[in-house]
Amino acid sequence: MKTRLLSFLLLLFIFGFNPSNALEIKNIQTLGLERVSRGTILAYLPFEAGDDISQETIQKSIKILGDTKLFAKISASISEKVLTYNFVENPTIKYIEFLNYEDDAILDDDLINDLKTNFKLNNGSIFAKTNLDSLISELKNLYIDNAYYDAKIDLKTSLDNQNRIEIDIEIDEGEQAKITSFLVKGNNVFSESEVLKNFEIGEPDFFLLNYFTEKDSFSSRLYQAGIEHLITKYHDIGYLDVDLSMSKVNFNKKNKSIEISLIISEGPQYIIGDIAFKGVFSPLSLEQIDKKISSKVGTIFERKKILKDIQVITDIYKDNGYANADIKLEAIKNKDNLTNLSLTIDVDPRNLVYVNRIVINGNNRTQDSVIRRQMMLYEGQLYSRKDINESIKRIKRLGYFSNVDSQLKYLENAFDKVDLIIDVIETKTGEFSVGISHSNTTGASLNFGLQQNNIFGTGNTFNAALSNSEAVKEFSFYFRDPYFNNEGHSISYGYFDKVLNADNIDASSYKISESGFSFGYGIPLSQDSNISGEFRISDLKLTCGANLASIDEVVQCSDPNNTDMTTTFKYSFNSLNDYIFPTEGELFNSSIMLSLPFSDLKYFKFETQFSEYIPTFSSNTFKFSSRLKYASGFGGDELPFYKRYFEGGTSSVRGFDFNSLGAKYASDNSPKGGEVSLISTAGISGSMEKIGIENPNMKFITFVDAGLLSDKASDFDFSDTRASTGVGINWLTPVGPIGIHYAFPIIKKSTDSVENFSFSLGAKF
Repeated sequence: MKTRLLSFLLLLFIFGFNPSNALEIKNIQTLGLERVSRGTILAYLPFEAGDDISQETIQKSIKILGDTKLFAKISASISEKVLTYNFVENPTIKYIEFLNYEDDAILDDDLINDLKTNFKLNNGSIFAKTNLDSLISELKNLYIDNAYYDAKIDLKTSLDNQNRIEIDIEIDEGEQAKITSFLVKGNNVFSESEVLKNFEIGEPDFFLLNYFTEKDSFSSRLYQAGIEHLITKYHDIGYLDVDLSMSKVNFNKKNKSIEISLIISEGPQYIIGDIAFKGVFSPLSLEQIDKKISSKVGTIFERKKILKDIQVITDIYKDNGYANADIKLEAIKNKDNLTNLSLTIDVDPRNLVYVNRIVINGNNRTQDSVIRRQMMLYEGQLYSRKDINESIKRIKRLGYFSNVDSQLKYLENAFDKVDLIIDVIETKTGEFSVGISHSNTTGASLNFGLQQNNIFGTGNTFNAALSNSEAVKEFSFYFRDPYFNNEGHSISYGYFDKVLNADNIDASSYKISESGFSFGYGIPLSQDSNISGEFRISDLKLTCGANLASIDEVVQCSDPNNTDMTTTFKYSFNSLNDYIFPTEGELFNSSIMLSLPFSDLKYFKFETQFSEYIPTFSSNTFKFSSRLKYASGFGGDELPFYKRYFEGGTSSVRGFDFNSLGAKYASDNSPKGGEVSLISTAGISGSMEKIGIENPNMKFITFVDAGLLSDKASDFDFSDTRASTGVGINWLTPVGPIGIHYAFPIIKKSTDSVENFSFSLGAKF
């Protein structure tokens, strides 16, 4: 009996479990496919026709095919060694619509498109119910996170005769719960008002203001952001154990309100007990590294300060060729004094890195050499973060590109070499115009113009003009090569023939014809500064109007033909990080123009200008700029009246009419001009993202302009100051930079001419 039982079990094992007796498959059939090809199915299967498989393998294949989310139903059967799969394909999405939501409250078009993409529910995609379920779950969480606790989401779907699904998501948002109280407990270091400043949400503002700010609208995202900001604020002054985990957000269902209790456990304030260094310190010594650390033993542990110290050390190594330098900080509580921290700074310079190749991308017009001559490091040279950053600034200052970026590409087989990639986006650097135009300042004009700061991509400047208007008749050209030789010297020359009828540009009543030429030469003093000189000679013919009544003007009008011969010396310093939209750096220019001994005119002009750009909060930029101009005659001669300065309008004090500042002629109240001009501007420039415009080439600005124009230096009086304030937009367009400004005077006199709106080409902040 035992022998028969053992024989039966042996046969069962051989025929029931032996893989050699698995099911033989000679053919595989697919039924029900419409969009999905048979080849796609076969590619997913873990076996082929002719293989021996088991029922377990078939079930595994069904799971693999199901995971593709291409099918609503899959079954398989075997008959006469033929494996047949029956498929019911998932429909394609005909459309998916979100209905009845309040636009921009929680959902907007951009977020809806992101949701469709993230959950693979775009029109034309294969529909998968699990994806739709995940989307609905995400929507519910989104509304709950924004205090729409009663929000209801109704889903309606239907199939057409082409197996396409129509999806309608109807949203009943309900009423948003509002914050009625925001209490702070446990705070001793910061006052309640200082704590609440870290949150964009809170108890409602004054009702009119709250209508716009909606401060009492709860948002889980903004609440968590405030928590993180507050924790960082504590960490920055040594409270590393601060705990806000006991804080609560309570929803009152009865009156649909939210009560927030912010419970703060501040913990102790930590002091730096000692600072130790370890690692490899070359090229710096331990003493040099210690001097770079602003955090000192016995002082409060300031997180932001110590992180800045670490970055300073890291940057020094990266400036000396150690591109991969890794500086780490370890802070350990002192066992003997639990409020003291022992800091260990681990210095690992790693290996020196050299620049293998410098690759420039995006310069379709500008020649490579124009960009390369701005580089502060070269191929084969040691890597330097400082030199790369300075190179980017110099390239941006050219004004040829709307954006300049750099990136490193590490070589696979050379750990000590990198390729430096410079990516540029070119902008318009000039314009060509021909036609008829009309200007408020020059009248009707037939003109031809070419202004190009990067002609033929060479980096050279070429300007040419031919115009014939009521105010100006001109033919001129000007050429400048900023890299005349290998030492970076510049050379320039030009010719001009111009007739100006000043009566038509809101200036004194006179007409002057002038023709001549100029020659200039510049020499760099450093990477940011240069000096230059220019010689200019012209022949002047003057015709005076009736309103020129002073003795000096009459004397000058009696001698209408003059040769004007001058020389100008100029010093320039420019450390700005961009040409159109600088965010930091300084610009300083100072020049003196002096008549030469052989000139019929005896006068000089001294001009100086200073601008500083400072990064401020929220990625804004503060600018202060001031310029002084002073002109006078010498050798017993008065300054020619047609060499006076005129101010007012777009380029000086906005909000006042063009050339309207300063003294006036009594006969017709036309501007007289002046010998001394002082103009100052302060302003803030920032992005327009807060008003929904995400264009990096468009900036919103606010400004205050102030200035005065004095007839003579002896008449200089600050009581003559005019000032204005306003707002505007500076925009780098495909045709060049433009400025649109609106200003109104805040210091003026009743006789002043006001012009609130201004538009200018070539505007820069």
